[in-house]
Amino acid sequence: MFKTLKNAWSVPELRKKIIFTLWMFTLVRIGAHVPVPGIDPIAVEQVLGQNSNGMLGLMNAITGGAFSQMALFAFGVGPYITASIIIQLLTIAITRLEELSKEGEDGRKKINKYTRYVTLVLAMMQAGGTTYMLYQSNVLVEKNMLVFALAFISFIAGSMLVMWIGEQITEKGIGNGISLIIFINIVSRLPQGAISLLAYDNYVKVAILVLLFVVMIGFTVLMSLGERRISVQYAKRVAGRKVYGGQSQSIPIKVNLAGVLPVIFAMSLIQFPETVTNLFVKTPSEFWQTAIQWLRWTHPFGAVLYVVLIFAFAFFYSTIAFNPMDIAANLKKGGGFIPGIRPGKPTSDYLSKTATHITLMGAIFLAILALSPLVLGAIFKMSVQFGGTSLLIVVGVALETVKQLESQMLMRHYKGFL
Repeated sequence: MFKTLKNAWSVPELRKKIIFTLWMFTLVRIGAHVPVPGIDPIAVEQVLGQNSNGMLGLMNAITGGAFSQMALFAFGVGPYITASIIIQLLTIAITRLEELSKEGEDGRKKINKYTRYVTLVLAMMQAGGTTYMLYQSNVLVEKNMLVFALAFISFIAGSMLVMWIGEQITEKGIGNGISLIIFINIVSRLPQGAISLLAYDNYVKVAILVLLFVVMIGFTVLMSLGERRISVQYAKRVAGRKVYGGQSQSIPIKVNLAGVLPVIFAMSLIQFPETVTNLFVKTPSEFWQTAIQWLRWTHPFGAVLYVVLIFAFAFFYSTIAFNPMDIAANLKKGGGFIPGIRPGKPTSDYLSKTATHITLMGAIFLAILALSPLVLGAIFKMSVQFGGTSLLIVVGVALETVKQLESQMLMRHYKGFL
């Protein structure tokens, strides 16, 4: 990775892109520390400090600490990611969006425009709910509509500004801007985590924890790059004096096809009852408080439910991202076949069965990473702030960025040769 970055820095075009990306990173980190007008930071720390685990902890990691401070970029790229997922799901359900996705650059621009509109709506909803929660918790400096509106508009403006920064990094920087913003926010929390880890007196436990952390990094890299390649053979056909086909290719199926989305969705669903209760219920009943306690992922029942939801979302997303029927139909049209499998429905059934087995392994991998902070914290009796979800995001984005830099350098070499 470092060799790739060194080679990219020696290329003038890529050097400009890297410098531009670093400037955008600086802007993101500044926005994560700019306080929203009308909010008392001391009161925010008291309110959110009691709920640092679960989805709030994940939000704080993704936003680089901006959420715990209720800064200008408190929501980070969360609304944009949610909007992108909604548009992606609607593309399957709505024929018009599916047609746009196949129209090339013009269709992509229209879909991006719809994604921005949905991002604005989600940012307004999230800003309204958060501002109302802060209003109910006496976090605003003054309980009047002017301060409420000021905080509400500031949250929306911060979300849209982060979205714009991500798009600028994608167009003028070194890669996927949204992913890189999440990456730099998570990495920015590493010094704080290292300081808190070194504060423990038991250096043996700290050394073992660091060693396990290195092993987890290697395991995450292995699973992120892991894929099953199904060999495909194309039949030969003769047209005049030329022979077409006959070559062998492969269909890659990634082990972790869904990425980190199942973990985020599962955590969001578990935290939803508690979030709604905090927003709209001042004095919940004893039964409801017990139910919320059971639903937290730190509770044994909540942990089991958390794992079940991760598996459910992993299989759900894999059925969206990988369609065996379409692949089998395209193979049949192109004269391709899997050795030993008949074209048509047998091929579709074989691909579906293979994808199910691979998705099962990916779901187990995600569950292990998601529960790793809880398990390690219980074993070593210390707070583990850098969780498996953050690790998966960091490793995935780093690998993706290195691939994009290598592809851009390869493209430049080809242009120079031509």
